[in-house]
Amino acid sequence: MSPESTQQRHRALLDVSEKIAAHRDLPALFHALAKTLHGLVHFDYLNLVLYDPVRQRMRLHVLDTSEPVALQTGQEFSVEDSPGGWVVMNQSPLVVPDINKETRFAEAIELMRQSGVRSFCALPLTTAHRRLGTIGFGSTHEYAYTGGELEFMTQVAAQVAVAVDNALNYQNAQEYQRQLARERDRLQVLLDVTNALASNLDRRELFATISSALRRVIEHDFTSLALLEPGNKMLRAVVCPTSGGANPVPEDKRVPVEGSPVERVLATRKPLLFDRQELERFPSEVARRMLSQGIHSAICVPLINRDRILGTLNVTSSREQAFTQEDVDLLAQIASQIAIAIENTLAFEQIEELKDKLAEEKLYLEDEIRTEYNFEEIIGESSSLKRALREVETVAPTDSTVLILGESGTGKELIARALHNLSARRARTFVKINCAAIPTGLLESELFGHERGAFTGAIAQKIGRFELANHGTLFLDEVGDIPLDLQPKLLRVLQEREFERLGSNRTLQIDVRLVTATNRDLGRMVADRQFREDLYYRLNVFPIHLPPLRDRHEDIPLLVRYFVQKHAQRVSKRIETIPATAMEALSHYSWPGNVRELENFIERAVILSHDRVLHVPTGELKGPAAPGIEDVITLEDAEREHILRALKETSWVIGGPGGAAARLGMKRTTLQSRMQKLGIERRRG
Repeated sequence: MSPESTQQRHRALLDVSEKIAAHRDLPALFHALAKTLHGLVHFDYLNLVLYDPVRQRMRLHVLDTSEPVALQTGQEFSVEDSPGGWVVMNQSPLVVPDINKETRFAEAIELMRQSGVRSFCALPLTTAHRRLGTIGFGSTHEYAYTGGELEFMTQVAAQVAVAVDNALNYQNAQEYQRQLARERDRLQVLLDVTNALASNLDRRELFATISSALRRVIEHDFTSLALLEPGNKMLRAVVCPTSGGANPVPEDKRVPVEGSPVERVLATRKPLLFDRQELERFPSEVARRMLSQGIHSAICVPLINRDRILGTLNVTSSREQAFTQEDVDLLAQIASQIAIAIENTLAFEQIEELKDKLAEEKLYLEDEIRTEYNFEEIIGESSSLKRALREVETVAPTDSTVLILGESGTGKELIARALHNLSARRARTFVKINCAAIPTGLLESELFGHERGAFTGAIAQKIGRFELANHGTLFLDEVGDIPLDLQPKLLRVLQEREFERLGSNRTLQIDVRLVTATNRDLGRMVADRQFREDLYYRLNVFPIHLPPLRDRHEDIPLLVRYFVQKHAQRVSKRIETIPATAMEALSHYSWPGNVRELENFIERAVILSHDRVLHVPTGELKGPAAPGIEDVITLEDAEREHILRALKETSWVIGGPGGAAARLGMKRTTLQSRMQKLGIERRRG
C-alpha cells in the first residue's frame, strides 16, 4: 500500500472517531461512516447486524445503500443460519469472495444475491465485556475484499463497536429515565390521593381532588365513584368530567345497581375493562348514559376493605382501547386507599414515607446519571482483566454476595456496576457508599437510617442506603473500614434480611444484593481481630481479584487513547497524535495509583497540549517499571528490550536488508514469532 493510501486511511480512522463522538443515533452514525469510508474501501452496502443472546437471533438494524435491495431493516435470522451469527460465535471476520460459491446461510445468501451483492465481508463488533453484533461491507463485484482492506476494516470495526455500545446504553438509559418519570408521576398521584383522604373535605370536594390527580396520569373523559347504599340495591354515584376547567364540578346521582357494569364488578370482586360492545349489553340507565356520551372504553375497580365491598371507582373514555393494564393497576391501588379512608392516618404515614424514599431515590439516580457511568468503559484486552470479567459474567445472574479485591484505583466500582447491570436487578436502584469517607458516628445512620429525634441533630426521618437499595444492589466500598461495633448489625442484615432504623423498634424487611470492595487484606484483619470472622465469611462468598495496572501493561495504550479522547472532548480540544516515545514511557511506568492515576495524568497532559499532538510530561514518570524489580533483569526482559531497541532504530520495519530482523541476525518469521511470544505489538503508522 502506498504511503498516500496509508495516510488517507489514518485520516479516515480519525474521521471515524469524530463521527463516534458526534452521533448517538445508530442510523445517522452509519450514514456518516458510509460517506467517510467511500473511496477508501469499495462497498455498495454497509450494514449493522445486532446480536440478541437471549433469543439467539441476529437482527438487521441499519442498512446503508443507494441500490434497491431485498434485505430490509428489522429482518431477523437465527445465529446458526446467518453470516453475522458465524462471525459473532467465532469472533473472526468472514470474507465471502463469491456468494455463488457459498453453500452456507442459504436464506441470507439468497437475499444478498437478489439485492445484487456478489461478495461481502462481515467483522465482529465486540467490547471488552460483550458481543454486540457485526458490521458488514457488501459489493456488487466478486473478490472485492483483500487482506489489506480487511486489516483497515478491522480497525474501523474496533472503533465502531465502542460507538454502537455507547449508543445502545444511551438508549437504555433514556428509556429507564422515562420509566422512572412515569413511576414518579404515578406515585405522586398516590400521595395526592392519600393527602386528600387525610384532609377534612366533604365527599364532593374529596372526589374532585382525586379526579384532578388522576387526570395527570390517565387520559380519560369521566371519573366516577359509585358507593353502595344500605340494602345494596342503589348506588350513590359522584361523576366528575375532565372538561370544564381545572376544577370541574362533580355531579351527585342515585342509580340502580341491577343491570349495570358495576353489578358485574361487585359479583367478581375484580377490576374489569369494558369496551363499547360490552356496554351495549347492559340494560341499565348507567350503561345507556355512558353510550349517549360517546363512551368506548371503561374501567371499573371494586372498593374492598376487610373483605367488605363498598362500591367501585370508575374511569371512562371516548377512545377505543384507551386503557392499559398499568392504568388498571394504578386505579386498583387508589381504590384500595379510598376503601380504607377510615384508616387514612396510617395510610398517610406510609405514603409520606414512600414520598421521602422516592424523593431521595430520584435525587440519587439523577446524580448517578450525571456521572455518565457506563460499565462497558472497562477498557482492556489483557488475560488477567478478561479473567476477572469472566468471573463477573458467572456470578452476576445470581444473588450471591461478591467481594471485589484490588488496589486503589483499579476500577472496583465499575466492576460493581457491571455486576448490577448484568443481574436481574438491573431495572432497580444501584446504591453506593464509601465506608471510609463517612465519619464513624454517622455510618450507621447512613446505612440503616434513623427516626426523628433518634439523636441530637436528627430533626427529620432519614431513609438509609439499605432501604434505598431495596430490590436492587448496594455497593459498600472500603468495607474493611466498617467499625467493629457496627459489624454485627451488618451481619444480621446479611443473614436475616432485616434491621431497625436508629431510634425505631419497627423491624424492616429488605431484599438487597450486597457487593463489597476493599484494598485491604481482610484475612489478615480477621487474624488481628480487627474484622469479624463470621462477617468475613459472609462477604467472601465469591471474591473477584482485580489486577493492578502494572500487571496489565498491554492495556495501557488502549486506556491512554480512551482517556485522551474523553478529556480532549471535555475541554474542546482535538488531539490526533500520541508520540511513540511518550506511549513507550507510559507503558513502562509502574502506575502505583493504577487506572485512576493514569486517567488523572492523561487529563493533565491534555490540558498542557496546545496543538494536535499530546504533550506528555514524561519527566514526572519516576520510579521503576514495576515494584520489586532489581538492577539485574531476567533474560526474557533483556531480550524484549533488545528487540524493542532494534525496532525503534529501524522505525519498526521488520523485514528487508535494513530491517530489524537483519540487524538482529535472524529471519523475519523468527523475529515475528519472538515478538508474539514476548507480547510486542507491531506499531501502526
